[in-house]
Parts: sequence; structure tokens; C-alpha cells
Amino acid sequence: MDPAFWANQERARTVVQEIKQLKSWVTPFADITARLADASDMAELLEAEPDAAMAAELEAEVDRLEAAVTALEVRGMLQGPDDARDAILTIHPGAGGTESQDWAEMLMRMYVRWAERRGYTVSVLDLVEGEEAGIKSATLGISGEFAYGYLRAEKGVHRLVRISPYDSQARRHTSFASVFVYPDIDDTIEVDLRDEDIRMDVFRASGAGGQHVNKTSSAVRLTHEPTGIVVSCQQERSQGKNKATAMKMLRAALYQRKLEEQEAARALVEATKTDNSWGNQIRSYVFQPYTMVNDHRTELKVGDVQKVMDGDIDAFIEAYLKSTGGRAA
Repeated sequence: MDPAFWANQERARTVVQEIKQLKSWVTPFADITARLADASDMAELLEAEPDAAMAAELEAEVDRLEAAVTALEVRGMLQGPDDARDAILTIHPGAGGTESQDWAEMLMRMYVRWAERRGYTVSVLDLVEGEEAGIKSATLGISGEFAYGYLRAEKGVHRLVRISPYDSQARRHTSFASVFVYPDIDDTIEVDLRDEDIRMDVFRASGAGGQHVNKTSSAVRLTHEPTGIVVSCQQERSQGKNKATAMKMLRAALYQRKLEEQEAARALVEATKTDNSWGNQIRSYVFQPYTMVNDHRTELKVGDVQKVMDGDIDAFIEAYLKSTGGRAA
């Protein structure tokens, strides 16, 4: 087919995406403006003729408007080149066996619930289950507006303190799991990815899936030998589809590595200004002897740990974005 046709298709797709992004800003702004006008009219009516029911309704609307303005303000901080993209999120337990693997699975559920709350789509790209409980690793694809922009606030080590259900003596344990987030990049981003640098291994899928996963080597693992980056996918029954998804994951990982190298170069210049010693451990989740989730970067504390584990992490994301001015950190 004529190459000009594909070029025109690509331009059209880009224009559609730009229009969609602009609408995503204009629509909520127009909605808030209209609601503010209605609230102002209601306030004038109350001034002329007090009414308890209308006053309560106005108070509730003011609270909702404050939340809407805050959400728009936070979105205004997502101006990074990749913030509007979908995200690829990986979770790995730290040392500690079953307890840490269980903690990794709890985090996976937390992010799935968070994504569902926002109307995002979640796909399990790779999942290795633990022998007794929990998971040894997980890779999630999370699709939705600004998924990466929000989730980059979650990069780092997450610490759990609780009385372990796997300890017969009911002792308190501390467990760790690391979370990393990549932007899900497309073919418009150039990444130096040569076939001769990639080693592909196939293996049998380890998750649920009936007899098929036990009989065919449909799962794919790709190793980028120059960097040592390894990705794997066992989501589909087709080896070809798994390879295509794994290639997408590898491109994203290499792109993220390139960004980190650029950021490291900038950090060397600013090393005398800031101390990143807090770096990896970003948040602690305490279940016993009290309940508290504490973000060590922003010092935001939330007492309802169960609510947080059910995906209510927006307050932490917002506090992080405000503390960094929306910049990647």
C-alpha cells in the first residue's frame, strides 16, 4: 500500500489524540465553571430567603467543587512528556519468603483496585505465583488517561509491618516489596532495539489456564543482552502475541532506562543541593500494634490502612505531585 496512506493515517491518529487530550482539559473546566455559577446563584437566593435544605445542598456542592478543583489542579501538574501515557507497573517482593510474597500480592490488589476506581483498564501481563502464597513477581498493564503520570508517584520500596499470619508464634514482621513504573510507549518513540541484541526463551505458562498452559511453551522471556534487562509475558495462549507484548515491555524498559540516565546526569550537577538519602523506602503500612500508612516523602499519614489497601491512594499521589511540582523525582 502507498506509504503516503500510512503517513496520513498516522497524522490523523495524532490529531485525534491531541483533540481528545484538549477535550479532557476543556470539559472538566467548563463543568466546574458552570457549577460555580449555579452555586453563586444559589448563595444569592439563600441571602434573600434563608432555607435550611438549600443551605445544606449548597454546602455539599461546595465540598464537591473543592474536590473537583483539586483534581484539576493535580492534573495540571502532569506536564511530563510521558505523563499522559498508559503505564506498565511491576512488583517484586523483597527478602522474607512467603511473608514478603504475600505483601507483594496485597500491593498488586491495591493497584488493581485503585485503577478500577478510576475507570482504568488493567491487564496482567506476567504473574509468577509463590509456592505457598503470594507472588514472586507481577507485571500489570494499566490503561487510562494519565495513568503513568499518576502512578510514577508509586515508584520505590513499600514497607509492611504486621503480625504475620504465617508465623505460628504470632510475632510482628517487617516486609518489603519494590514497585516500578514504566510509561507504555508506542512506535513513535525511537529506541535502539536490534534483533541481534535480544535473546528469546520460551517456557510453559505458570498461571491458571487449563490444560493448554501445561502442554505448550507459549510464555516468552526476552533478554536485552547489552543492558541485561529481562521481561516476560504469559498473558496470551499464542506465543506470537506474548512475544509482541514482551517486545512492547522491553521497549518501554529501555526508554525508561534512557530517561533515568539523563536524570542521573542532571542529579550529579544538583548533588550538592539535595540529599536523596530517603530515596527508596517511600511508604510504610503499619497494621499492628496500631494502624497507619505513612508516606516518608511528604509526611502524609492516613490512619485507615484497610481503606488504603482497598485502592484509596489518591491522597498520597496528590501530595507527592504537589511536593515535587509535578516533576519526575
